[in-house]
Amino acid sequence: MNNEYLIELKPNPNIPTLASGDTVKVGARIIEGEKERTQLFQGVVIKVRHGGVGANFTVRRVAYGVGVERTFPLYSPLVEKVEVVRHGKVRRARLYYLRGLSAKKARIKEKRVDKEKQKGQE
Repeated sequence: MNNEYLIELKPNPNIPTLASGDTVKVGARIIEGEKERTQLFQGVVIKVRHGGVGANFTVRRVAYGVGVERTFPLYSPLVEKVEVVRHGKVRRARLYYLRGLSAKKARIKEKRVDKEKQKGQE
């Protein structure tokens, strides 16, 4: 028997519904000794993994010519906020092919979202 059935799971309310290709700003709480601060990480969601407590999403960005990927758990209270900057139009669930591309080739087209539909989902 898994422990996740004994404990009622509550997803982090600060994380909206994400999809691969979305550009997001993630504010993660960093604890260094006794100090706390919020670190922003902006990039493209290349993977969303569902499945109970282990659910997570991976964000990729290129900083100073070096690709950086960071994985955030969906149920973690250390993720303070996730803001969707734009929705990407992709045809894959896992965007690992972006690792081999650079600059203009790695761009993702924007998916058009109606304002009225977006308000209805919130």
